[in-house]
Amino acid sequence: MKLYYAPGACSLAPHIVSREADLDIDLVKVDLGARKTEAGEDYLAINPKGYVPALRLDDGQVFTEVAALVQYLADRKPESGLAPAFGTLERYRLIEWLTFISSELHKGFGPLWNPKASDDTKQQAKERLATRLAWLDQQLAGKDFLMGNRFTAADAYAFTIMNWAGMHAVDLQPYTNVRGFMERVAARPKVQAALHAEGLLREQAA
Repeated sequence: MKLYYAPGACSLAPHIVSREADLDIDLVKVDLGARKTEAGEDYLAINPKGYVPALRLDDGQVFTEVAALVQYLADRKPESGLAPAFGTLERYRLIEWLTFISSELHKGFGPLWNPKASDDTKQQAKERLATRLAWLDQQLAGKDFLMGNRFTAADAYAFTIMNWAGMHAVDLQPYTNVRGFMERVAARPKVQAALHAEGLLREQAA
């Protein structure tokens, strides 16, 4: 399998999951501005959506979208515990978390990435994110990870998105549980390996 990624982008989530699951995946770096891979391929020919991540399977099929990819990768190694079994209530809780992260946190950062967004628009986005982060902080009270004491694919996605806070002056200081969560995830050896592979350890330490 090949994972098309850009350093620090949301593709970091499936990258982390692939390492946590000990899957053999080739990383292909994408220049999103030029829409080219590091080998000069036209990325739009691989993923017409134009953004990362994309996962090319060994049979040539290409899958996209973080929430789907982290589940797919986790299910390749059920014994990893990265995703509860299909049909269980815990699996639907995982999907609930992935949906929240995708729609409320991931998309919540959208205006902050837009160079054309006004200061007022960005401030409104930060205020909306603050309400979501306050709720998330409450949910993490007394827990190591989103679903309890076991690290799951949802944690990889949440960590990836909240890692953007420092890039956009989103203050995590008020959220003690969120900051503890970020520290725990960042300290995991496989997460460290993913950050190192993407050249992000310096940024993460900062």
